[in-house]
Amino acid sequence: MSSIAVITDSNSGITQNEAKELGIYVIPMPFLIDEQNYYEDINLTQEEFYKKMEEKVNVATSQPSPGEIMKVWDEALKEYETALYIPMSSGLSGTCATAIMLAEDYEGKVLVVDNQRISVTQKNSVMDALKLVKEGHDIQSIYDVLMETKLDASIYIMVDTLKYLRKGGRLTPAVAALGTILRIKPVLQIQGEKLDTFAKARTVKQGMSIMLKALQDDMENRFHNDLEGMYINIAHTQNEKGANELKEEIWKIYPGIEIMVNPLSLSVSCHIGPGALAVAMAKKANIS
Repeated sequence: MSSIAVITDSNSGITQNEAKELGIYVIPMPFLIDEQNYYEDINLTQEEFYKKMEEKVNVATSQPSPGEIMKVWDEALKEYETALYIPMSSGLSGTCATAIMLAEDYEGKVLVVDNQRISVTQKNSVMDALKLVKEGHDIQSIYDVLMETKLDASIYIMVDTLKYLRKGGRLTPAVAALGTILRIKPVLQIQGEKLDTFAKARTVKQGMSIMLKALQDDMENRFHNDLEGMYINIAHTQNEKGANELKEEIWKIYPGIEIMVNPLSLSVSCHIGPGALAVAMAKKANIS
């Protein structure tokens, strides 16, 4: 029996097919769409999700039930001695708190990493965990380093429309209406457990410039330009063209740096809508 199973949820952006290739488990996140249950990447694809948004149906995020979480854990523990579960940030979903409570009944066989990541930075943590498992580190050491580096990440997101932020209650209708008239494209920041407004742009070009400046500032002041020790990510919601343009701009600053490009997870997309662009960075977790 192998030692450590790595488990995450679909907020990470890792698909079920990719999970099979990586040898990990991904718990699909549920959505309620017009009173009907859907599960990300099970009976709800990215394309179907955005089509439903265009149809102006009611879309709401939800959480996996305790039974759904434990079912995946139990399946993993048939093949592995222990399991490391990396869910989305506890500050953005109650899933993590539920999992921590459930893990108490597993007598130390399941450790839940509340490292306050989501989407691409959550995926970065999964890749770190896989690397550390392959290096032969024990589960407690891997858990500890993921927790120690939990705030060594940032995501900056430029939103194309204010409609979905208004629906989610983050903007009043009046502010959203004024922002739409003025064509404001807010740049949001996710760091740790918070989703906050970082800056406001009037054009896509200006928004990209703001995100690139934020990337440079973080790289220099927080991460001391340790390019080899960082993950650099671009994410988007139905905006591959913008993602490729942003990639080219980053390469002008950091020529040849490895950049991963992924769609944003639907749990984030639900709140910001299509057309968004994001740049993210995370420090790679290592055990010396």
